[in-house]
Amino acid sequence: MNLYDIKSPADIQKMSLSQLNELAADIRSFLIESIAKTGGHLSSNLGVVELTLALHYVFRSPSDKLIFDVGHQSYVHKILTGRLNEFPTLRQYHGLCGFQKRRESEHDVWEAGHSSTSLSAALGMAIARDLHHEDYQVAAIIGDGALSSGMAMEALNQIGSENRNMVIIFNDNHMSISKNVGAMDEAFTRLRASKPYNTFKSDLTVVLSQSKAGAQLLQGMRNIKNTLKENVVDNSIFGEFNLDYIGPVDGHDLKLMIKVLQIAKRHKGPIVVHVITKKGKGYSFAESDKEGKWHGVSQFDPKTGQSLAKMPPQHASWSEIIAESLMSLAKQDDRILAMTPAMISGSKLEKFFATFPERSFDCGIAEEHSVTLAAALALSGMRPFLSIYSSFMQRAYDQIQQDVARMDLPVVFGIDRCGLVGEDGPTHHGVFDIAMLRAMPNLILSQPKDAQEAQRLLKTAFSQDHPFALRYPRGNMPFQPLDEIEPIAIGSWAMIQVGVKPQCIVITYGSDVDKVIAKAETNSIPLIVINARFFKPLDETMLEQLAQRKLNIIVYETDMLAGGLSSSILEFYNDHNISVHLRRIGLGDHFVEHGSLPQLRKAEHIDINSLFKVIKECSNAA
Repeated sequence: MNLYDIKSPADIQKMSLSQLNELAADIRSFLIESIAKTGGHLSSNLGVVELTLALHYVFRSPSDKLIFDVGHQSYVHKILTGRLNEFPTLRQYHGLCGFQKRRESEHDVWEAGHSSTSLSAALGMAIARDLHHEDYQVAAIIGDGALSSGMAMEALNQIGSENRNMVIIFNDNHMSISKNVGAMDEAFTRLRASKPYNTFKSDLTVVLSQSKAGAQLLQGMRNIKNTLKENVVDNSIFGEFNLDYIGPVDGHDLKLMIKVLQIAKRHKGPIVVHVITKKGKGYSFAESDKEGKWHGVSQFDPKTGQSLAKMPPQHASWSEIIAESLMSLAKQDDRILAMTPAMISGSKLEKFFATFPERSFDCGIAEEHSVTLAAALALSGMRPFLSIYSSFMQRAYDQIQQDVARMDLPVVFGIDRCGLVGEDGPTHHGVFDIAMLRAMPNLILSQPKDAQEAQRLLKTAFSQDHPFALRYPRGNMPFQPLDEIEPIAIGSWAMIQVGVKPQCIVITYGSDVDKVIAKAETNSIPLIVINARFFKPLDETMLEQLAQRKLNIIVYETDMLAGGLSSSILEFYNDHNISVHLRRIGLGDHFVEHGSLPQLRKAEHIDINSLFKVIKECSNAA
């Protein structure tokens, strides 16, 4: 059967083992060629080809529920559920989503873009199934990085006590985005290298071939589990949660995987199937990647592995600008340290970690823990910089509020990937952090317009003694390190006037400041542009001065209107009984889908052209 003939999982359930293995090779080739054109998550999907084939061979989706943790590794699942012809639109506007998406297919029963939710979701579906007196199986596929998250541990705790039928596929590939860290990963490493495991690998095939019902296998597994409990994992990670355990098994051995999953599907109660896979399998560049560079990729040449995305000369990504500036400051102040919840590579902190290993901390996929750890370090005289993606920071709201802001501790938050992020879509758009953080007492919130201002604001953050959040987007910017970095007065804005007799004022922030100025100059449009580089505190003196000019004010923001910059400005004018004519441009009360940034900005009417249409309307009405 041709790859393009597969319309549903029922098609592969008729195939022989040799045909399935041929199909696995075809899928790998297709993924490499397709993702090379569209970009997307490559390594994680190459690593789960046989696993996903085995899952759909054994389970009966959508009756049986398959939940992929995060969902970035669900491309093979999408292929097997009739969406192969849509892959040219992957992660494009109105195209195929890069994660599971319920509206796309009845086989996508859960949606997520952040890790460690699959176990809670699977338990919820298992409970609902039993309350409805239905008969189907629920399987959650979770990686070793996600399994170390606190939320996953919380779910395992209840799964063990509920004792309901469900299968946990523990996809152990030694990595999440980059290499995993922590005691949990060390325990898994001991398990992989253990004598019982190495002996068991050779015995497993024999046991399977002799056991149709699986009773002999499961008893063998329990014996192995008891041996591991005594000699390897110190009271067993899964056994202490009251979970039966099969494994580890080779996740690229289709025959083995099918037999193990058949037994797990019939098992009564919760069971863990420990599967060893290789991230990036079948593509040498991805297989040898230890830094997570092939986890999520832009367009590339599949033959050479070279990215087709070109950085302009003298440019750097915002993450690199912040990381390089942090390095410079850390060389002058040995209290400064860097922290991240499993995003060393994405946050461009590799050089910092290599230069200052004793002042570098990867907390794993544990946003809440990382914030409270940073709070305690700050309380003890250190100056922590916690780099965290905007959409991931939402998971640590309580810790930011209670442990940092409430105690007024000088933690510096680097809010990476703020604003719309494009193709990763609604789970990753960083458009909520302004509203989230603006309500917190003691906390200062800012965003630079360019690399020079980024360096100065980072210096400002470490030159004061309160919580300070510095947000910066994806993308790149001209970058030249400053020899002398001067702090910026906290809460101060900057005014730039274009032409004479302006009829309109635009208040905006970030890189849009210079874009607005450039378009106004190019088109000879008189305009006052305000660089509102602080969301909190506001520049109240300037706001009063702007009101006195009696001009139309447009607040142009590319994040959520609710709770955003314009909300805070309106609150100020209202509370001070100041009358102004103010229009707001920003994101409305909905989640923004995936697509390129230009497409999304145009669709949401927050592009520069939409702004200047409003400017023209306001100028004509003046």
